[in-house]
Amino acid sequence: MSERSQIVPAPEGEYFETSRFSGLSLLLAGGAVVGLLLCLIGAVTSPVQFSFSWLFGFFYFFTLCCGCLFWTIVHHATDAEWSVVVRRQLENIALLLCALFIFVIPILVLRHHLFEWMNIAPGQNATLDSKRQYLNWPFFLFRAFLYFVLLGGVAFFLRRFSVAQDRDGNPRCTVWMRKVAFAGLPIFGLALSFAAFDWVMGLNYRWYSTMWGPYIFAGAAGSSMSLLVLVTTALRQAGYLKMVTLE
Repeated sequence: MSERSQIVPAPEGEYFETSRFSGLSLLLAGGAVVGLLLCLIGAVTSPVQFSFSWLFGFFYFFTLCCGCLFWTIVHHATDAEWSVVVRRQLENIALLLCALFIFVIPILVLRHHLFEWMNIAPGQNATLDSKRQYLNWPFFLFRAFLYFVLLGGVAFFLRRFSVAQDRDGNPRCTVWMRKVAFAGLPIFGLALSFAAFDWVMGLNYRWYSTMWGPYIFAGAAGSSMSLLVLVTTALRQAGYLKMVTLE
């Protein structure tokens, strides 16, 4: 912990009262059910359009969660102070990476509508044949699973140690979170970059870019910070996080 955090008194802990938002939860759940029904209709009537639309929506929320994970990692790696009061919001959103794995399943099922290289047999395209060691279905599936294990694992342990420290105040949790953050930095960079290569750049196996990974990372970092502002503003209006300034 930094010296300043030992001098400035910590604000009182706040706990989210779920009972206050039960109506909103039901409304969102109803919207989710309707959305899933519409998705099923779209998948049946226009599978190609649905496949690309689902991939776009999935990757959008995937980058939001990854961006929140990035800011959580940076918080611990640099011993930042500005993010202490909003860190739990970042941790909560980043932890959704564990649940997002479910939403990658339609992409895997409808892969032949998305990725042209999966429909070309070996020996028919010299350019694709030169990339077969990377662009093949078993390795593609393994990488998709690995991305969520790595990113979700980092998010899970950072939040687990954070919640544990809230309970007992054990300073060793800070040390463990910092260790996870240092290990998570290269994991985050590689996993996000290669996920972008596989799921977006892989739509056109002929195209390549050395800046695609940093481009996706920059978008994830910026959009997740915007999301944090929206979440913090909503919580402040609900009576929480009064110690946070929005100026």
